[in-house]
Amino acid sequence: MVIILRESVKGKNLQGLLNVISSLTLKVKKVMIHYIIDGNNVIGKIPELVKFQKKDKQRAREQLVYLLQNYFHNKTIGLTLHFDGYENIPLRLSKGKIVYSGKKAADYFIRENVEVIKNRKNITLVTSDNELKNFGKACGCRVISSEDFVAMLNKGKTVDKEKPEIGSKSDIEEFKRLFDVK
Repeated sequence: MVIILRESVKGKNLQGLLNVISSLTLKVKKVMIHYIIDGNNVIGKIPELVKFQKKDKQRAREQLVYLLQNYFHNKTIGLTLHFDGYENIPLRLSKGKIVYSGKKAADYFIRENVEVIKNRKNITLVTSDNELKNFGKACGCRVISSEDFVAMLNKGKTVDKEKPEIGSKSDIEEFKRLFDVK
C-alpha cells in the first residue's frame, strides 16, 4: 500500500493517488462494551423481584436473567452478572457468565472482575453501592446506578455511549477533586 502511494506521488499521478485513497475501505472494529452487574443490587430495585427474593431467591435470580436476556438479545456486549451466595439451580446467560460469591460478598468479585479487564473504559458497571460506584469511577469505568439500569430495562433502550449521562453536581465536584481540577 505504501509503495503504491509513493509511486503515485513520485509520478505526480494525482488521479492515481485519489483512486487508491477512494478504494480504501477501513473496517473499524466496533468496541464491545462489557457490563458488570451487581445482581442482588438490581433485584433490590425491581419491586416484583423483591417480592420473589423474600420467598424464593432462585426465582428472583431467574427473573433477572430473563430480563437481561430479553434486553441484550440483539446487542453486541459482554456481560458478567454477580450474585451474593451460592448457586442453586444452574442458570445460563447467553451473552456472558454468572458469578456466585459463595461465602464472600459479591462486591469482592466485582472489584476483581473490573481489575482484570485491560480496557476499563469499555466497562459499564451497574450498581448502586457507593463504594463500588466510586471504585468503578476511579478505574475509569462507566457507572450506571441500578435504578437507572432498571429504567433502561423497562424502556428497552440502551444508553447511547456517545451521549454520556450528565453526573450530579456532587459527582462533578468529586471528579474535580480527584483529578485536581479547579
